[in-house]
Amino acid sequence: MPDVVITGGEVYDGNGAAPVRADVEITGDRITRIGPPAPGGPPDAALIIDAAGKAVAPGFINILSHSNRSILHDPRSLGELTQGVTTEVFGEGTSMGPLSPRMRAELAQEAEQDDLDYEICWTRLSEYLAHVERRGTAQNVASFIGAGTLRANGVGFDDRPATAGELDRMRALVAEEMADGALGIASALIYPPGSYASTAELTDLCRVVAGYGGCYASHIRSEGDGLEEAVAEFLSICREADVRGELFHLKAAGRDHWDKMDAAIELIEQARAAGQPVTADVYPYPASSTGLTTIIPDRYHEGGVEALYDRLTDPAVRAQITADLSTSHRWGDVTEADNVLILHCSAAQNRMWQGRTLADIAAERGVDPVEAALDLIASDRTRVECAFFSMSEENLRKALRRPWVCVVSDGASMAPEGAFLTAPTHPRSYGSFARVLGHYARDEKVLTLADAIRRMSGLPAATLGLRDRGLLRDGFFADVVVFDPATVADRATFADPHQLSAGVSEVLVNGTVTVTGGRFAGPLAGRALAGPGRRP
Repeated sequence: MPDVVITGGEVYDGNGAAPVRADVEITGDRITRIGPPAPGGPPDAALIIDAAGKAVAPGFINILSHSNRSILHDPRSLGELTQGVTTEVFGEGTSMGPLSPRMRAELAQEAEQDDLDYEICWTRLSEYLAHVERRGTAQNVASFIGAGTLRANGVGFDDRPATAGELDRMRALVAEEMADGALGIASALIYPPGSYASTAELTDLCRVVAGYGGCYASHIRSEGDGLEEAVAEFLSICREADVRGELFHLKAAGRDHWDKMDAAIELIEQARAAGQPVTADVYPYPASSTGLTTIIPDRYHEGGVEALYDRLTDPAVRAQITADLSTSHRWGDVTEADNVLILHCSAAQNRMWQGRTLADIAAERGVDPVEAALDLIASDRTRVECAFFSMSEENLRKALRRPWVCVVSDGASMAPEGAFLTAPTHPRSYGSFARVLGHYARDEKVLTLADAIRRMSGLPAATLGLRDRGLLRDGFFADVVVFDPATVADRATFADPHQLSAGVSEVLVNGTVTVTGGRFAGPLAGRALAGPGRRP
């Protein structure tokens, strides 16, 4: 007798095929049968879920998540779990290990700044993942090794090439973590110290990843003026290292650069036509989110974040930075200060600016936006989280029409309660997957529902090399989502972001019902997942 039978629903397998009316039978943590409903009704089971009028799909895989810290504070991960996300993947640029003593101290400081409560009791990345599983998590978790974390371990925070010995140390760390289950390396090449790495250094490290069947993912070096060159660099690293590649959040940032999107897409399609296994992803919003500190050129970040904040107190250096920014008029890839929305500040005196634009702050204080930005960073001594409205809706639709583009949040999963309410956030933390299913698939018909599900399940599972995940298939792990295609929708907005999405009724993680009737059911059934190169 199966433990769970999901009956009467339209079953989407995660490969993009049209749905079929079928029952899904689950025993333990595995799917044991998918087949036509029995004439006399479903078989006896401990639990029968009536999915009539609903879609039954593989649990969604968020290949780019920043819930690595929020999941320690709140393991329910309601913002994404209630959208049907059953697996979260961490590690863009920085990862939760391997940690040096300095990095552990900075991680503890970040927890305090964000009002999050968790204990740091690990050093290596594999130890972190094991800690999350042991502590309890509603979702499966996995991680890349952050290329910036590798560089901080091997080289430190200096802007210079790695020595032969330092490169050997980084290669050894990659091999160690890959053997213990890391998915590959992920770089974020606009953030120091990761941005200090050369193409050759990244290629060398990725050759180690390739030996374990892993993946190279990248927030590429430029998404604006140098977009085409940055895409070419990413493709070169993947080709020379002979490694699968995932280009994080494909976009052309900044109105002056929107016309570069077609060329970027063409470069990737040419590489795929030549046999390169490269894919990409998007989050379905016209605004990005990152630290206000990213507007400051890389050379001022050398030595680490505290060195940057100290430089802002030096009048001579501050004048240099101001001159650089005033000349470029560059806010990330946004040219107008009214397109920069302040989301999170740490210092109490700065919380008043949360939810307001940089232009508002400058006008109220009677200063230039450059001065307002530098004053805010210097007084807060944090990155100052912002949303940058810099992207084109039409370019987003272009990306979503490509069969090799999957869906991500690029945010931290939250809950509309407690510490998370101390600051606004980007709505992608609550709505990315529901928005694609509802707004872009059902309402705008940019892609079919079957293909939207594939982009959230089968495609990312194949990119990551996850075993027995991402599809509804006999013998696969029972990560399953049941939702109503007619009502699934995101509710979070930039004005009111802390809102759970609608339309998902049931979520099963490893065969355990974790959401029922659209509400969290209680069990923490998630596990730490390993990449294809794990060597017990």
